Amino acid sequence: MAAATPTVMFADLTGSTAVFEKLGNEAATRTVTALTDWIMEVAIAHGGRVVKTLGDGVLAVFPDGADAIEAVVQLQREHARRSTRHGPAARLQLQVGLACGEIVEVGGDCFGDAVNVAARLSDLSGGRQILATDSVVEQLPSAPPGTRFHPLGSMPIRGRERPVRLFRIDWQEDSSTDMMTIPALETPRALRPRAAPGAIELHSQGQMRIFTSEQMPVHLGRSSEAELLIIDPRVSRLHARIDWHNQGFVLVDLSSNGTCVRFQGAPSELTLRRNECVLHDNGEIALGPDFSDWSLPTVRFALRPR
Repeated sequence: MAAATPTVMFADLTGSTAVFEKLGNEAATRTVTALTDWIMEVAIAHGGRVVKTLGDGVLAVFPDGADAIEAVVQLQREHARRSTRHGPAARLQLQVGLACGEIVEVGGDCFGDAVNVAARLSDLSGGRQILATDSVVEQLPSAPPGTRFHPLGSMPIRGRERPVRLFRIDWQEDSSTDMMTIPALETPRALRPRAAPGAIELHSQGQMRIFTSEQMPVHLGRSSEAELLIIDPRVSRLHARIDWHNQGFVLVDLSSNGTCVRFQGAPSELTLRRNECVLHDNGEIALGPDFSDWSLPTVRFALRPR
């Protein structure tokens, strides 16, 4: 039987700059070093091989996607539990990228497209998030207990000619979102590659606005400071923000009630609570926790190619 294609993990700590400012160099270095050592231990325990550390990040290679996903889910869950103790580590969050592909090893380091993509996905993901390519997720017959796979569609990755099909791995065991199992990979319309977007078209309450990537960020809310004004008392002053990050539009929830996204052709909705997701193709944004309340204001969006 042929050997499995390696899966590359890049796990990075966010918020380290603030920790160094708050604690000072010596104490912050101890905190960051302890966390990166722990990340390496978890990776090794799941069959991974640590290639190197890069400041507050860890690059590791796993024999297959299943081992890598188990490792990063454990990392996020344990770090979330540790963060409730309100120590210095609580100011640091994990953002993780996973990619599958052949690698080349030279002088103890490794190179290849999968290494580059994993690093880009780690940068693209927000704190407490895991982004993985479809080639990683497809190695699992079903989602591990308590985890969910949410398709984000195809997205251009800086340095690559072709877009990559991405999934967000939800690791929160009490998540209320619908389970997304591997058969959803067969939903072709939601995952079909698209041209790289250069502008986003927004429709809400009778208004239509087009914003280019150079005009980002764009805020949605009831404040006069919002670039797209939504008049409704249930909407936060600045409810959500659209950023341009790594050649893609990213929706960030800023509200207390949450923001929900429904992509055209996708079988489920995606709820954001102070986190973010990559926007692709077209769909609808509810300025509230879900689409069940039909009276909530919504924003239709469509990405336009360059």
